[in-house]
Amino acid sequence: MSCDAKLRQAVLDELRWDPSVTATCVGVDAQAGRATLTGHVASLAEKLAAEAAARRVKRVKAVAEEIEVRLPADTRRSDEHIAAAVIERLYWNVSVPRDSVKVQVEHGWLTLTGQLDWHYQREALERDVRWLRGMAGVSDQTTVKSRSIESDIRASIMRALHRSWFFYPDAISVSAENGKIRLSGTVYPPHEQDVAKAIAWAAPGAVAVENDLAIA
Repeated sequence: MSCDAKLRQAVLDELRWDPSVTATCVGVDAQAGRATLTGHVASLAEKLAAEAAARRVKRVKAVAEEIEVRLPADTRRSDEHIAAAVIERLYWNVSVPRDSVKVQVEHGWLTLTGQLDWHYQREALERDVRWLRGMAGVSDQTTVKSRSIESDIRASIMRALHRSWFFYPDAISVSAENGKIRLSGTVYPPHEQDVAKAIAWAAPGAVAVENDLAIA
């Protein structure tokens, strides 16, 4: 069996192992460490769970997600009902500043716009609404506000990376310009990409993070 075939089978096995995914409806193709997911699922939550399952598999370096959400008739909601549910959910979320986000729903697709002070607030926003019933997808178009940038944001991020037991001192390079951070280097496993990106986003003055880290 070829390496690609073994990786495809490993991803299929992980999808079958995850009880939140109907694996029989998801197809997998694997090539050179890239897993492509196709097929259809019954909810946005299941679609996200399938992607997360694929990323957990050893030797998966990237995931292309092409899964379609086909909502069963009993889970479909009107755009007005979805919008009202999102607004209600955000009202109770202490991480999202009041009246900072605008909500639009069209044919089950939720679009979020507005400005937030920190990236963790964007993450809290997405995490809070993506599990609501009846949604076909989420487009998060919110941005992080520009503000005074710390004098040496690059050095601060490097110190934070070095404090983490995940990274060797020379594994990652950081560049910064006008609050836009670029990470380069090599990490292993893929989870380290997410850890490094989260550390960079936590820096005061960060408004964008470009993650060019390669997986060994």
